[in-house]
Amino acid sequence: MLEMAILGLLNEAPMHGYELRKRVLAVFGGFRALSYGSLYPALKRMREQGWICGQDPDDASRVLPADAPPLTGKRGKVVYALTAEGKERFQELLTEGGPEAWEDERFGVRFAFFAQTDADVRMRILEGRRRRVEERRDGLRSSLARTRQRVDRYTLELQSHGLDSIDREVRWLSELIDHETVDRRQIDGTNSQPPKSTT
Repeated sequence: MLEMAILGLLNEAPMHGYELRKRVLAVFGGFRALSYGSLYPALKRMREQGWICGQDPDDASRVLPADAPPLTGKRGKVVYALTAEGKERFQELLTEGGPEAWEDERFGVRFAFFAQTDADVRMRILEGRRRRVEERRDGLRSSLARTRQRVDRYTLELQSHGLDSIDREVRWLSELIDHETVDRRQIDGTNSQPPKSTT
């Protein structure tokens, strides 16, 4: 998902490594532990793949070779930009809507680029995510029912708090799906309302 985050942010505008790391941390809280030791090897791999290029900070038209170091001189930083292949790779990632996109560590990054994602893929991801969260909720409810008499009140409170959080996410996802359905009907020229969610 770091790859998608980098490509997506560079799709908005070229930026140097420090700025890119700051944006990744600001937009995707899941990458809180992102260090330069993780970022620069990822940038290097992506340059070797031909997805991004480094531009001379003093001359944006001058593309630096893939093996150029991330930093040049004392203050000058390489500005990273998407190549045509990088734009294609980002578009390819946007079309992926399978089970991997529903997982906790991936869903947030995918959701951050929903504005650029095809409506059918958005709906597939939202519905898949809701199913995944509902399965987790059902499992937690079963566990609570079985262990309610055997756990202390603090453990019970913690489990109830977790269940409340999952319920909130299911409601949020259901609202997003309803909005997607309404948007699709408006585009199709149908004004009928979607059925109310029962979850």
